[in-house]
Amino acid sequence: MTDQRPRNTLAWPWITAGLLVVLVALAAAVAILPNLAGLLGPSPTRGPTASPAPTPPPSASPSPEPSFVRPTPSPNPTFISYTVRVRDSLNSIATTHRTTARSIAWWNRGTYPTLDPESSAYAPNHIVPGWVLVLIPGVTVDENNPPTPSPGPPTPSPAISPAA
Repeated sequence: MTDQRPRNTLAWPWITAGLLVVLVALAAAVAILPNLAGLLGPSPTRGPTASPAPTPPPSASPSPEPSFVRPTPSPNPTFISYTVRVRDSLNSIATTHRTTARSIAWWNRGTYPTLDPESSAYAPNHIVPGWVLVLIPGVTVDENNPPTPSPGPPTPSPAISPAA
C-alpha cells in the first residue's frame, strides 16, 4: 500500500517557527537601526545626518539633600484707621489696640496738632468723635527716636469765582 499523504505536510510547523524567528529578528533590527546609524556616521548614499541638539551642561551638580528656600519675612506692621467715638479716650483706644496713648499721639500729631507731644498745645485728653486716627496695633513708639510728623489734612482750595 502506498502512502497517500503529501510529503511536505510535516514541514509546516518548521516553516512557521522559522518565520516567527525571522520576524522577531527583523523587529529587533528595526529597534536597533536608529542607534546604529548614529554610531556608524553619515552614509555616502544617505548624505549627512543631522546631529541631535547638544544638551546644555547642568548648571550645578545635584545636591544629595533636598533644596530649601527660606520663607520671605512678613511685611512690617501697617497702620490701621480708627474713627473716634463718643466716650473714647486715647488710653482706651491704646489699650484696645495694645499700644500706648503717647504712641497714638506721635503718629497723629501732623493731622491733629493738639496731639503733638512736642507742642505747648499738647492736650492728649482732647479728642473729638469723628476724628480718624492712624495707629499700628501692638507697636509702641520709641520716645528717643520719634517718627516724623505725618502730613496734615489737605487744605481745601479757595473757591474760584468767575471773573465779572
